[in-house]
Amino acid sequence: MMRILRRASALILRRGYASYQGTLSTKDGLFRVHPSVSQALAENKPVVALESTIITHGMPYPHNLSTAKEVEAIVRAEGATPATVGVLEGEVRVGLSSEELDYLAQCKSSLKVSRRDLPYVISKGFSGGTTVSATMIAAHRAGIPVFVTGGIGGVHRDGENSLDISADLTELGRTPIAVVSAGVKSILDIGRTLEFLETQGVCVATYGASKNFPAFFSPQSGFTSAYHVCNPEEAAKLIASTLSLGLQSGVLLAVPIPAESAAAGQQIEEAIQAAVTEASAKGISGRDVTPFILQKVNELTDGKSLQANIALIHNNAKVGSQIACALSKQMNERTLKGKTHLSRKLSSNTKSDVVVIGGINVDFIAKGKTETLLVSLIYSICLSKILQNRLPRLSSEKSCYLFQFGQTNPGSVCQSFGGVGRNIADSLSRLSHRPLFISATGADSNSDAVLNYCKHMNTSGVARLEGQSTATYCAVITESGELSLGLGDMDIHQQITEQYVSQFEKQLSSATLVCLDGNIPVSTIDYVCSVAKKHNINVWYEPTDSEKACKPFLSDSWKSLSYSSPNLAELCTMNKTLGIAAPEVLPNALDEMLGVAVTLSRPLLDHLHCLVVTLGAHGVLLCGEHDAGTVNLQPRKQKRKRQLCALHYPALTVTPEETMNVSGAGDSLAGALIAGILQGKDTDSCVRMGLLAARTSLVSPHPIAPVLTLDSVDPNRDQMQHWPKPKFLWID
Repeated sequence: MMRILRRASALILRRGYASYQGTLSTKDGLFRVHPSVSQALAENKPVVALESTIITHGMPYPHNLSTAKEVEAIVRAEGATPATVGVLEGEVRVGLSSEELDYLAQCKSSLKVSRRDLPYVISKGFSGGTTVSATMIAAHRAGIPVFVTGGIGGVHRDGENSLDISADLTELGRTPIAVVSAGVKSILDIGRTLEFLETQGVCVATYGASKNFPAFFSPQSGFTSAYHVCNPEEAAKLIASTLSLGLQSGVLLAVPIPAESAAAGQQIEEAIQAAVTEASAKGISGRDVTPFILQKVNELTDGKSLQANIALIHNNAKVGSQIACALSKQMNERTLKGKTHLSRKLSSNTKSDVVVIGGINVDFIAKGKTETLLVSLIYSICLSKILQNRLPRLSSEKSCYLFQFGQTNPGSVCQSFGGVGRNIADSLSRLSHRPLFISATGADSNSDAVLNYCKHMNTSGVARLEGQSTATYCAVITESGELSLGLGDMDIHQQITEQYVSQFEKQLSSATLVCLDGNIPVSTIDYVCSVAKKHNINVWYEPTDSEKACKPFLSDSWKSLSYSSPNLAELCTMNKTLGIAAPEVLPNALDEMLGVAVTLSRPLLDHLHCLVVTLGAHGVLLCGEHDAGTVNLQPRKQKRKRQLCALHYPALTVTPEETMNVSGAGDSLAGALIAGILQGKDTDSCVRMGLLAARTSLVSPHPIAPVLTLDSVDPNRDQMQHWPKPKFLWID
């Protein structure tokens, strides 16, 4: 049975090799955002995504190139940043240079790239124009909410028999993007297209005074949209509400062709019917139908269809840009309103701009009622995860008698939401701060659950990635609260890349403090440390575990850290990474532990301002600059020669019977310490806030207790707590 359990554990921990790891992996250099687009997104300015099949397959050269550049110029004129999406030599690019546009416009071998084609085109290093579906994927990955196109695909005529249905429609059903188009072409079955969109849960609205659904070259198709919006502000509110609800489906905004360009509509419609008949007679089908018909219609109308096509695309670009600007304004006003409300709530000395970068995951904590390992419980959870491709949802404190192998193991299981970065950001949010939390999740049910739970936090920096799994962690603890076994699926944390985090460089460079956890990639840590060095920003590093503790110390990045909160094992790893000797076996006696901690802290304090060494049940040791008999925790303005000392604070007593969760105590301690530092409190108050927060976490089923408040960690309010004087030690 143990052999089966070990195999199950290995399968879970290696599952990333068998699952889709993201075709558009920033780590592999397959996905690139143009600097102008990245900067606009980082500054919360409006950005409009544009497709490129209209360049590669929609119009002949040079009309395709001139139209693409005209559309981008219209977007800029309306105050937004254009982001034309294309694939160049196996790399998906969001935002193209003038030279890249010219390359796509003249490339004879470019492919038409939809969702299904992305893996193949990228694997072969080919170039191509992205369709609506592929552009939606790229835009969503980059964080662009508005996408402008000419017309979307739909259900083809006789689609009820052929099942020829454009991938655009299913993409609208699973990707939260607002698509601005002139409806669908009359060569398609418009009625069935609208029915299919309804089935996919896509909100369809006509832009204008009526609900008439347009048919590309004609403002009326004979069908109606479910709704209509009259102006950019109404459209922006519709998009904002869709995104806020987290429905994971898109919005289709149908913009009728301008009246002056619709005059030739009847002639174009007659040409379309003739072209459809010819295509059928010649046996043209599938993806070749639309390009053939567009070319044929252009010939039959002496170019009038091309002129109308260009006119409606120009109009869509103008309307879409106005909507993007209105949406950006509304979102910025909402953020400003939230900050204004917060500033009224906080006193002047508690205001801070904090950025937390790290992991977010769904935790399942199984607690045994005996000291024995709950093998059957572990096995059942592992097997369920393998079969369902995710951990099961179990109600809080539900008794478990699962997969009995020789005996029944009584216990309880509860679901909670963790991740070191998330925990610290949660703690700060409950202690009257508003940190920007940067992380990554999958676009799955676990992500829906955790983001819904984190509504009190600023999660605008959390990326939701298609084809990825939200991190999950299962811990089995004994009755006394000791960890028996932990299983984690944390691959998603590798998507918190330098490229993604760099979009928030403005927030990083203006922050009072940036907190990093050890789950994020080394390159991301190096990048943040370089920004911190450039702008003299204080960085707090929470090493997460002994294996990840080494990450900043693999280069000189650690010299840009100001604070770190390791345990003894993690502190050993830091020293060993720097080539400094550290004990192989850690002591158990308190005095010996303090001696080892002081010795190992000394070389790091040549650059770090302060080390917070956590000692579990023995409390916490602060090591740093001596200041009037205590350790100076307040951020230093400049590096200087200083005398070093340490303070040991005993832990607060929590009985085994009271202990419900051991996964968030250290993060609660760190979060409350940071809150105290940012609020300008003295060292004793900061540490006591941290100890009270840690105790609150231990007796809660959640890593960060929902009851955590400034009042609950106010040392002066806890009349029952006797605070012993901390032990003082000099550091040579």
